[in-house]
Amino acid sequence: MNVSQTMETEEDLLTCLQIKMFHPQQSSKDVYRLIPLGSRSRHSADDPLRLGRDGQTSSYILQDLKVSRKQLSLQAYRTPHNPDLLFTIQNLSQRSRLTVSNKTLGYLEKMDLPQNALVEFGEYVMVITREPGEAKATFEVEFQVLLMPPSREVSTFVERTKPVMETGLCSNGFAVEMKWNGPLETDETLPCFS
Repeated sequence: MNVSQTMETEEDLLTCLQIKMFHPQQSSKDVYRLIPLGSRSRHSADDPLRLGRDGQTSSYILQDLKVSRKQLSLQAYRTPHNPDLLFTIQNLSQRSRLTVSNKTLGYLEKMDLPQNALVEFGEYVMVITREPGEAKATFEVEFQVLLMPPSREVSTFVERTKPVMETGLCSNGFAVEMKWNGPLETDETLPCFS
């Protein structure tokens, strides 16, 4: 039997979770020392990706005593009629909240991870972007450090796909600037005065 018959075939395009992180004291602390920055790591889709302080239970470790031993989990899944690999995010911390795109998750609560998400816990802020791929069994993770904290503009970018209600408020409660350009409909039976 030759080598090509025994090797597993590699999938052409893997789904990638790009995780950009910020901590206000990241220049003075070595919090990202155990995280592979700037390179893509492969991860099995059937194994939850865990982030936390404990090296035995976490896939990626943050060297910070304020981070829970088990902070959060990202779990891949698929639906019957969608070829994309999707993810849920779950709060594993009993002592701190996890905010995902302005929605707060308590202990063991989880939700679907949007394609672009602003994730906050403790003093950490992460922007997670999912790049779709064709893979079914594995995905990639790429960590980067943000030099500046994500602003409200990032939050607006994350929420861009949500509809704006007639009140001028997005579903996250932020006001949206509405311009009045005159009537959208006219009634020809009403007299017009100049």
